[in-house]
Amino acid sequence: MSTSASDASAADGSASDASAVDVSAGDEYQGATASRPLEIVFAVLALAFTAGYLFLSTQIPLRREAAPGQIDARFWPLVIGVTGVVVAIALLAIAITRPAPGRDDLERIQPGGYLRVIATLVITGAFIALWSLGSVILFGYRIEVFPIAAALLMASLMLLYGHRRWLSLIIYSASVTAFVYVVFGLLLRIPL
Repeated sequence: MSTSASDASAADGSASDASAVDVSAGDEYQGATASRPLEIVFAVLALAFTAGYLFLSTQIPLRREAAPGQIDARFWPLVIGVTGVVVAIALLAIAITRPAPGRDDLERIQPGGYLRVIATLVITGAFIALWSLGSVILFGYRIEVFPIAAALLMASLMLLYGHRRWLSLIIYSASVTAFVYVVFGLLLRIPL
C-alpha cells in the first residue's frame, strides 16, 4: 500500500511540475490578443481594395471586342475581382457576426515593426514612381527604368528585413529582376 501511495504522490508531483513548466512557458510567450475591431478594419480594407480592383478591371481597354462566348483581356481580371469582393464580403460578415478568433499562434508586434511597415510602403511608393517613368534618355541612350527600379526594390526590401550578405543580395535581386523582365517584357511582350 505504501508503494502505491508513494507512486500516486510522485505522479501528482510530476503532474504539478509539468503544469508549472507549462505556466512558466506561458509567461514567457504571449501571443497577439484577439481583436474584433482589427478583424473588421481588415475586412473593410480588403473589400475596398478588391472593389477598386474590380472597377479598374472593367476599365481595361480592348483593341477589339471578343465574340460572344470568347474570352477577352478583361475576363480573368474580372473573375479575380468578383472572387475577391465575394471573399471580402464574407470576411466582413464573419468579423461582424462572430467573436474575434484567438491569435495565440501569432507573435506580438516586435520593436521596430511599425517602422518597417512604413519603410516598406515608402520603398514601394518610390518603386512605383520610378516605374511610371517608363524609360529615360541618358547621354543619348534610352534606358528602361523597370529593371533598375525592380533590382533596387528587391535589394532595399531585403536589406530592410535583415539580409546582410552582399553577394547573395546582388545575385538574388539581379536574377529575380531578370526573370520578371524576360518572362513579362520579352516573352509575353507586356510593356514594363
